[in-house]
Amino acid sequence: MLKMVRFRIVLLVSVSALWITQNSFAGESSSKPLVSPELLRHAKLKMLWDNELPIKKNESLDRLLLFGNHLYAISDRNFTLSLNQKNGNIIFGKTIESAGLPITGVKFYDNELIYVSSNSKLVQINAQSGIVLKTTDIGFSVNCPVARNSSYFYLAGTDKRLHAIHAENKVQAFEVAAENESMITSVTADESSVIFATAAGNIISIAPDMPRRLWQFDASQAIAGEVITDGMAMFFASRDTNVYRVDMVGLPERKRLAWKYQTAAVLDEAPRVTQGIVYQHVYGKGLTAINKGTGTLLWSVPGGIDLLSEARNRTYVITNTRTLVVMDNVKAKELYTVNFAEVSKHVSNITDDKIYIADNLGRIACLQPVE
Repeated sequence: MLKMVRFRIVLLVSVSALWITQNSFAGESSSKPLVSPELLRHAKLKMLWDNELPIKKNESLDRLLLFGNHLYAISDRNFTLSLNQKNGNIIFGKTIESAGLPITGVKFYDNELIYVSSNSKLVQINAQSGIVLKTTDIGFSVNCPVARNSSYFYLAGTDKRLHAIHAENKVQAFEVAAENESMITSVTADESSVIFATAAGNIISIAPDMPRRLWQFDASQAIAGEVITDGMAMFFASRDTNVYRVDMVGLPERKRLAWKYQTAAVLDEAPRVTQGIVYQHVYGKGLTAINKGTGTLLWSVPGGIDLLSEARNRTYVITNTRTLVVMDNVKAKELYTVNFAEVSKHVSNITDDKIYIADNLGRIACLQPVE
């Protein structure tokens, strides 16, 4: 049941002469590499490119994002750089929000970066140029990242309502809430449905253009992070310690629990889902790999915190001790480990075999397996 309810600009190559003295547009860094050539050889990895980002001394790199063919680096003062994934060249750099103002989850849709600022502004940025296309005052605070499809933006307010607003004029079309009035913790959308999760453990699917429920699945505790959709399957984690796969069977109104895997602790983030494996970080325990089809355990890396990439039946895992662990997915065993002591930032890549790593100072590199 549902109820109704300071700017710093980095110019492009043609006007970037001032940058050339401090940063190479060729994607090469003059500083000490993040990982030594000897360690790369041991790890059977090659350096595709490295760079040194123009991060100021009074700031540090906060996170990396991977969207389309661009890699985005955001500092703790909201300075955002776009890099070409293939060669590490910097495409643009811009402060997208005032320093100190938190940004709720940057998302990518149709060549736009979209997010909601802490002062309740829905911001749309051209992902190629960094130009702000539109800023809209939505009039309420949000609890999780925005979702959208071709017709609507979907915003989960701190008022426990999901607000659907028209993409063109930003006028609200409708709003909905879970019957139990629980806080909405994540939203995902496509052209056929919208799925939102709640702090009470509900997964609710509604029609994209009206407050009509299609189906609902209930876990016993809060959903942790996003619901990951993969074709007709959905994968999500719950604070009840379980990772779930729920399949949509036949008509949209029907759903089926395919499997449930119980981990060793309360979960606080969404899984990573690749072609054959579901990876779940279990806080205080490590990274667990689960067979995507059967829900059975493949292997676990103690202290593992995230998937870096996969390549030819191998998985590259970063640990909380800044160590790279390479796992054999067929034999379910560790192959070797490599010291990644200088690495403090990474982004999980589920698209291809490239590994993107960085440190707080802005040294960044792209690695690739050589066999």
